[in-house]
Amino acid sequence: IRQTMKKFLRNPKTLWYLILIGFVVVFFTLWQVNKMINTLRHEEQKQVELWAKAISKKAEMVTQTKDFYGKTIAEEQRKLEQFIEAYKIIMSQPEDVDLTSPKFKFYTKILMDNKMIPVVVTDEFNNIQFSQNVDLKPGQKTLVGDLYKKFSKNPPYEYEVYGMKFKLYYCQSYIYESLKSIMDELMNNFLTEITDNSISVPVVITDSTKKVALAAGNIDTNLVRPENLEHTLERMSAVHDPIKISLPLVQNGYIFYQKSFTLTLLQYYPLLYVFLFVVFGFLMFQVFRAMKLAEQNSVWVGMGKETAHQLGTPISSLMAWVELLKMNPDNEATCEEINKDIDRLNTVSKRFSQIGSNPTLKQENILPVIASTISYLSTRSPKRVSIESNIDAFTEIVVPFNSSLIEWTIENISKNAIDAMEGNGKITISLEEDENKLYIDIADTGKGMPKSQFKKIFQPGYTTKQRGWGLGLSLVKRIVEEYHTGKIYVKSSVIGQGTTFRIELPKTTKKRK
Repeated sequence: IRQTMKKFLRNPKTLWYLILIGFVVVFFTLWQVNKMINTLRHEEQKQVELWAKAISKKAEMVTQTKDFYGKTIAEEQRKLEQFIEAYKIIMSQPEDVDLTSPKFKFYTKILMDNKMIPVVVTDEFNNIQFSQNVDLKPGQKTLVGDLYKKFSKNPPYEYEVYGMKFKLYYCQSYIYESLKSIMDELMNNFLTEITDNSISVPVVITDSTKKVALAAGNIDTNLVRPENLEHTLERMSAVHDPIKISLPLVQNGYIFYQKSFTLTLLQYYPLLYVFLFVVFGFLMFQVFRAMKLAEQNSVWVGMGKETAHQLGTPISSLMAWVELLKMNPDNEATCEEINKDIDRLNTVSKRFSQIGSNPTLKQENILPVIASTISYLSTRSPKRVSIESNIDAFTEIVVPFNSSLIEWTIENISKNAIDAMEGNGKITISLEEDENKLYIDIADTGKGMPKSQFKKIFQPGYTTKQRGWGLGLSLVKRIVEEYHTGKIYVKSSVIGQGTTFRIELPKTTKKRK
């Protein structure tokens, strides 16, 4: 089972299958979540609409109650005014007038039938002479304290009887005060019920001008400040039309409301879910990429070590055969050339042995290494391929580098250039530098390549040759970017004219990423 799983995971199509399955699962989940959110949104929208209708009905009921209480209070006020007028008329009559006559019967009846209006008659020093519909404390004979505050809200009616001055104090009836208290409590409860609603709907109650906020609930207080109120009401009225109501302190008012915070949040939940999915997908991609790179690294290391090991035996054997050949003086020139190739094989073996390890970088002049590499390539390249450079224009360029790996890099790119030119053309190696970097440009006059291949050619296994593993430029990229913390890329390429590779090497050692 383990082997089957490894084989399955190494299949290139496996990733696409997993991605496809993942998208199907995510799409189905997102569809279900969105369906649930829409259901919740519609349910809450219904609650908001029912709440708005209930508030409208209750506002009508409050208005009717207010009108009824207003009529009752107006009737009480009329009776009070009648009582005061009747009392004034009776008290202004001469002493010898018969108050029981039919002429005054109507007025005396008003005074005698008063069962609701509180009345207190005092002398000029506020000593109580008479009271009607007033609960006096035992022994209280003077209009003072809280009782005086209650009756002094209206100016008293003053009159004289037999030369003595009297004052008639009166106040609103108990029914009036009770109705006013009930009405105030009803309105306060109504406003509280609106602003502190159970479904958390943001509400603002204004006057008829829509410029003064009378009350607000479930909303940030900063939004109902005078400088922000107009914008807040415009935003609310764009969602729902305001409800017109009647209030006790103003003739008309308006209730502005909008969707609850929960309902608003639900609208953006699918976007949040997609965002989280993208983040999760990105993280999973990075993990998968890191695992793949780790696997590639292990392959590189294993291949490098094995190659170096396999080269060791034939190199030793060749060195022994060269020693035998040296015994014949006629073979001296031949042995010298063979030794050069053996040295090159040793260099190649050394290069492969450094793959997967941390090569040593030395801060030294790189020009001799580049010159030696060009010399080697010139003697082993086809006769119709010329290699030119501008390294003679420089005396010294010091950078941290590994000589065998840099040689390998230049050789690899140059050999690819020779293949692209099919053994006929020119390779130009030019150097540039600034304060921080050394730039090595390797240009050929080969076939060139489309821009779409600029990055692909560095991928392991990618090749345009009929025979080839597609590992050369991938090794080059690893040497330059991972071991030397530099950069390598295709600087330019024109189909039929050639390609230029650029290597950037930092002049100071950098920490590897």
